[in-house]
Amino acid sequence: METTMPRASSIAKARADKRAGKSPTTQAGHFVHDEIEAVRKGKHGVRSAKQAIAIGLSEARRAGVDVPPKKGATKAETKAAAAKAAPRRASSESTAKRSQAALKALKRESTAGASPKALSAQAKSAASKRTATDRSAAAKKAASTKGAAGRSEAARKAARTRAARKESAR
Repeated sequence: METTMPRASSIAKARADKRAGKSPTTQAGHFVHDEIEAVRKGKHGVRSAKQAIAIGLSEARRAGVDVPPKKGATKAETKAAAAKAAPRRASSESTAKRSQAALKALKRESTAGASPKALSAQAKSAASKRTATDRSAAAKKAASTKGAAGRSEAARKAARTRAARKESAR
């Protein structure tokens, strides 16, 4: 598939996150966000929010983020994906054809998969599959890596959100 190179800003943000000790999935989040924006802008479509996220994670892996392999992937598939991410030689004609076909297929898809509603449903279903202990541990790690200024900003944002929701409920 003809993929656009990840934005330099995403790569820089991911590297900064790595230096700050944040998890690989947090680092990959920048690439996922870029992918969602690309779909929303109409560069191509996706069948679901899950597909948009998968494409973003794939780009992150290619950019060198140490994202865990896909769930259910065999060792052979993981090894093949790692080899695929390595620098390649000049591609053959059939690879170019395949790339064009994949991009054409994506362009035929809808952009609804990256809508706020679709992403919200995906996030809720993903969270429901995790245990309370997992969610709690993730929240504790996020709070510790955020730093004092980050926590303060997050608290202000939460207060604004609560006020806005309270206002809209009236």
